[in-house]
Amino acid sequence: MDTPEGARLRFELYGRAVIEVERRDGRWVASYVGEGRRRPAEDVRLPPEAPADSLADHLDVLFHEYARPGTSVRRLR
Repeated sequence: MDTPEGARLRFELYGRAVIEVERRDGRWVASYVGEGRRRPAEDVRLPPEAPADSLADHLDVLFHEYARPGTSVRRLR
């Protein structure tokens, strides 16, 4: 299933950070979100062909060092 342009998904990373991922120009663009601010997450590279339902798995691979017992990457909203 294709994700529409402009679709935005938020993920909590092990209770330590929140990332918003937006579909833009056929690719995924990530931003760090917090306290009413957002900044580009230029260090986050997600495969442009990745379906929305696999993004949590990709973020888990990228941010596994944040993991603590009982925490995970989870989609918000």
